[in-house]
Amino acid sequence: MTNNLYILFLNLGGGEVVLVLFVILLLFGGKGIPNIAKALGKGIREFKDATDGLQKDIKESTGGITQQIQEHIQEVKKEIDKE
Repeated sequence: MTNNLYILFLNLGGGEVVLVLFVILLLFGGKGIPNIAKALGKGIREFKDATDGLQKDIKESTGGITQQIQEHIQEVKKEIDKE
């Protein structure tokens, strides 16, 4: 858990984090913070969806190559077994 907090707050100490949160509260007010959190969550979700889409596209485009490699491996195994 400590390691995650270290990465999350980019090596900020406890006092510095409180100060940053206080400044955010002053700038955006109590009503603005939920909107900021909602927008941040939406952005993270869109980024995750985009990366998932890219991974899916890569898997689909390499699917034929994987199939060909598996077929060649089976052919080689059959020839080895014949000998």
